[in-house]
Amino acid sequence: MYRYADLKQQLFTDDGQRMFLKARDRVHELLALGTGAFVIWEVMRVLSGDDWLKLACVDRLVELEEIREVTDPKLVAGQDRVFVRRS
Repeated sequence: MYRYADLKQQLFTDDGQRMFLKARDRVHELLALGTGAFVIWEVMRVLSGDDWLKLACVDRLVELEEIREVTDPKLVAGQDRVFVRRS
């Protein structure tokens, strides 16, 4: 089962930072398209590696208050979660 707290430290390794920055770039690309929202699988598909760590990259952006989730993570699958720019 996915738990962000268990994966957060991996984001601070060299490989984790590379994945995080690629995810962050993709998030900003998607938000710039004008729809104002994105589904997390659109970020995950451009990343290589562990799917849980891909989810953690996006959750880190939420933690940094760059984006916010508009879906209830208890009601949708992880890859179907929807996010918008933090306003």
